[in-house]
Amino acid sequence: MNKNYPILAREGWSFITLAIMFFVISIYFINPVISGLSGMICLFIIQFFRDPQRKIVAKPNEVVSAADGRVIAIEKTNDPYNKREAIKISVFMNVFNVHSNKAPISGKVINKIYKPGKFLNAALDKASSENEHCAITIKTSNNQIVTSVQIAGLIARRILCYANEGSELVKGDRYGFIRFGSRVDHYIPINSEVKVKLGQKVKNTEDILAEI
Repeated sequence: MNKNYPILAREGWSFITLAIMFFVISIYFINPVISGLSGMICLFIIQFFRDPQRKIVAKPNEVVSAADGRVIAIEKTNDPYNKREAIKISVFMNVFNVHSNKAPISGKVINKIYKPGKFLNAALDKASSENEHCAITIKTSNNQIVTSVQIAGLIARRILCYANEGSELVKGDRYGFIRFGSRVDHYIPINSEVKVKLGQKVKNTEDILAEI
């Protein structure tokens, strides 16, 4: 997948255009209070859809974060998509984080599973199983398995995943986007060495979650 993409995510172009149009109209035809409010909304929408290019420094066997946000869970559990023991590392994205998702490791997508569901607060443990989500399983060249799961949240109502079964991903490739707050769960091999701590803030492609 192409790593070259606009700094303002294409998923937000229509929102940004409408916000700018309303702001301009409000300057000429509506009172200053509304103009100020619409300007703040416009700035918020622009910052929400920013998608900066990131430098990848991780080694081939290191798993990077697929999302910007805060680490809210690190636990040994069952990977429900591949029926194996795994370490789950969850990253919660608030409305001020970058919301594009990047491949946590290089490899081939061997399955993709989408499940409709609820829109609970994504910070809750049960959001992993009960909320709408989309999971892709990536198999590396040395047959390691990493599962990346996009999970909708209380406000997030749209999960976009551009990777499909058979897709070849390079670590850091942009493969999806979630609109307006959510989380990404990473299921990595059980014998991996975790490199992050609970509460730590991470950035997609830049911060290493674990070493396989």
